[in-house]
Amino acid sequence: MLLSTIILQAAGAAIWGKVAGALGAAIAALAAAWGIGKIGQSAMEAIARQPETAGSIRTAMIIIGALVEGACLFAIIACLMAIVM
Repeated sequence: MLLSTIILQAAGAAIWGKVAGALGAAIAALAAAWGIGKIGQSAMEAIARQPETAGSIRTAMIIIGALVEGACLFAIIACLMAIVM
């Protein structure tokens, strides 16, 4: 009886770990998509207010978008490592 209880608990913990990792990856992807959308929205509003600064705003938008995407990729990789291990 004791051995079967331990095995069932280990299997349940492994399943919940995989579910948590998948949910974490999904949340990270959604948060990155929302963040990049807000960056684009704010950049377009700023360009509409001051069209002469479009080049510098566009450059800053691309850099910040790349940083957000890198953070999202790191979070997704960490979640996928939690699923595998």
